Amino acid sequence: MRSGARLRRWVARARLSSLRTTFTVSFAAVAAAVTVLVGFLSYDAAARLVRVDQQTVFEGVVQDLLDEVRHSALTPADFATADADGGPRDELIRPSGTVVQVLGPDASVVDRGHPPLPVGADDRRIAAARPAGQLVEHRDVDVGDGMYRVATVSLGDGRGAVQIAQEFSDTEDLLRELQQRTVLLVGAVVIAAGLFGWWLARRITSRLVRLAGAAEDVARTGRLGIQVPVAGYDEVARLGRSFDRMLGRLAQSEEDQRRLVQDAGHELRTPLTSLRTNISMLRRIDELPPAVRGELVADLAQESRELTDLVNELVDLAAGQSDREPLQRVALADIAEDVAVAARRRTGRAVTVRVSGDTVVDGRPGALQRALSNLVDNAAKFDRGGGEPIDIVVTGVGMPVGASAGADVGAAVRVEVLDRGPGIAEEDLDRVFDRFYRAPDARSLPGSGLGLSIVREVAAAHGGDPFARRREGGGSAIGFTVGRGGGG
Repeated sequence: MRSGARLRRWVARARLSSLRTTFTVSFAAVAAAVTVLVGFLSYDAAARLVRVDQQTVFEGVVQDLLDEVRHSALTPADFATADADGGPRDELIRPSGTVVQVLGPDASVVDRGHPPLPVGADDRRIAAARPAGQLVEHRDVDVGDGMYRVATVSLGDGRGAVQIAQEFSDTEDLLRELQQRTVLLVGAVVIAAGLFGWWLARRITSRLVRLAGAAEDVARTGRLGIQVPVAGYDEVARLGRSFDRMLGRLAQSEEDQRRLVQDAGHELRTPLTSLRTNISMLRRIDELPPAVRGELVADLAQESRELTDLVNELVDLAAGQSDREPLQRVALADIAEDVAVAARRRTGRAVTVRVSGDTVVDGRPGALQRALSNLVDNAAKFDRGGGEPIDIVVTGVGMPVGASAGADVGAAVRVEVLDRGPGIAEEDLDRVFDRFYRAPDARSLPGSGLGLSIVREVAAAHGGDPFARRREGGGSAIGFTVGRGGGG
């Protein structure tokens, strides 16, 4: 049994751990996807911008050289050495550190570049070309330790050519380093996102773990008074508060049930004991005098009636706690008239009904009729003189000041039963609605002490309260209020 409980706790923790892992992985995956996308787009844009800028600068240098050789009759000597005043060679080198190499008419190298540039068949053909400004361009030329982009431009009339080159391998190295740093940054962000997601998931699921532990303790021990950890104001906190309130209501219901069973057992014990005693005497009924036999039979009938009344009231009380009778619009004045008719027929007493105001409420007719019948029966039982009628007074309490016509907000109906019996002692007024409570003067009378507790249950279920007071001139006024909105 204990191993089964441990297994259930382990499964619950595993599920919560799985939830924590799922949350962490999801958070890290989203962060990784966003970071990879942003990193890729950033790198692609930067690389494209650098390459296009480098290509644009080189094309500008080539175009300047073409324009210059087409408009001026230049010789290899004009490009062979740098001019202090800024010659053609300086104009080519200055913009981007371009490598310049000059070829003679026979494609021999007049001025070697740094590093030296290779001379191919196309370059020799361009050097001997007659038109000025002919161009041949080579891409991805391996020169020394780097890759270059090379262009050869003819000087015209077979005077030679000028080679210009631009290194792009260093740019690619720079972009490769940028790519590596982007990958490292993405990895760092993913790891950081995973750690933060794990911390956040632990922070969120820790309360779920505690809440699950409380639920498991309740399921394992059956104790409803376990303290439920509640913190914060989010959905998890709302779940914890709802669970705590649910446990509170279950605990109260369990306590009410336990008290009802205890009180019922105590009250049933007396009539059952008396019945067993009298039944045991039935074995010798032929030996008893006729008067004793009649008294015995009368006692049995009286005790069976009291036992029946007690059981019926217990059933009514238990049903009142979980009444499934639907709410509907009812007029308490009509219910009072029905109760009065039944009471006159059952007791032979005069019962009057006085009504004032609007008495229509949302309520359960059966429960309200049962409560009012209990009040009338209680009055008939204690007012044994019968000199004055029992009065049922139903009063519709007016609306609050400022409420619109037809509004039911805050309004209620008051029901009370008036009698001229011995009345209720001041010290008993606060206890007459307790279960099985019977005042000292009433313990010799028939009854179980449950009738007024049923009145209290019905009043509470209809958003009202019971009340009891002494009447001037003797007697009691006992009743209850009903809210316009009815009970929940």
